Amino acid sequence: MNIGEFFQGMGFMQISWQQGVMLLVSFFLLYLAIHKKYEPLLLLPIAFGMLLTNLPGAGMFHSELWADFVNPDSPLYHSYGAVMKEGGLLDVLYIGVKAGVYPCLIFIGVGAMTDFGPLIANPKSLLLGAAAQIGIFATFLCANAMGFSPAEAGSIGIIGGADGPTSIFLTSKLAPSLLGPIAIAAYSYMALVPVIQPPIMRALTTKKERAIKMGQLRPVSKTEKIVFPIIITAIVALILPDAAPLIGCLMLGNLMKECGVVDRLSKTAQNELMNIVVIFLGLSVGATATGASFLNWQTIMILSMGIVAFGLGSAGGVLLAKFMNLFLKEKINPLIGSAGVSAVPMAARVSQTVGQEENPSNFLLMHAMGPNVAGVIGSAVAAGVLLTMLG
Repeated sequence: MNIGEFFQGMGFMQISWQQGVMLLVSFFLLYLAIHKKYEPLLLLPIAFGMLLTNLPGAGMFHSELWADFVNPDSPLYHSYGAVMKEGGLLDVLYIGVKAGVYPCLIFIGVGAMTDFGPLIANPKSLLLGAAAQIGIFATFLCANAMGFSPAEAGSIGIIGGADGPTSIFLTSKLAPSLLGPIAIAAYSYMALVPVIQPPIMRALTTKKERAIKMGQLRPVSKTEKIVFPIIITAIVALILPDAAPLIGCLMLGNLMKECGVVDRLSKTAQNELMNIVVIFLGLSVGATATGASFLNWQTIMILSMGIVAFGLGSAGGVLLAKFMNLFLKEKINPLIGSAGVSAVPMAARVSQTVGQEENPSNFLLMHAMGPNVAGVIGSAVAAGVLLTMLG
């Protein structure tokens, strides 16, 4: 190889304007993750995966291998074996996303870190978590009306659940070509919960409603906490089999935490397993954000509809709490309804913060955790519904 061929092989000589723009976007996301600390545990590996996939000539991710995956009738047909043989590092890691492995493993960790006690103590919280999923289905209808296919519309709508792993799980099944923008939108809006939610909460409630004090929750027994994940898994899986992978993994992690006999497994799920999977998931999701798939009007529409979905979900929980207060003797502070989105525990903390602005002696955090963990279940069930309808 002569010196001319060496220079021609350098990435600088092969870079396109699209790759240049995506590299700048990855630098910006790294800045948000490191300096602003916006969801750094996931935003940093996603941003770095975006950096790696847009380096010309590196050959770490090949979108053509996934263009028409496992469709034998397509000239672009590829299988997992072909990916292992022909793919780069990020292609191999992406198998875990495509097969739905990473989101389920993350749900085991989330379950092991979740306390369902507030939900068990106040079952009405389940309704607030369900109401917050209205953003998913309303946005699904809007996206479909705007020209997106039903599968793409369902993947866009799930952003409203504010649940990154669920968004990735559903999109990898229904519309893998949209995985990059949808994952980035989902995690970005999760990080911006303290910015997006308070104006919606204040607009939909009065000063008097925001100052409502709620009584202390009843104690929840260990038996209740052990039985809860078993019963929920059985009921949801029997009614909606497509939701079983997410719900089953979530409840497995929680059962390991609550039963008290597998502490080593519970701690591993919360720490080592969770951390390893987050790295692999972030890198492989970021790898899908290539210039060709990201820099288009479709991405702008996805980002716009995603924030609408998130806003509608936050509003749905608040409005249902206000409606329930028409019939309840012991009033619910409507602010906890906004925690029905699945951003645990950030949404619950926002309810606490906004409530204390009106009444410094008001402590809503534990009450808000009920709808918050119900939202995790609700978003997984919504994903199962969409997968059953559209998959």
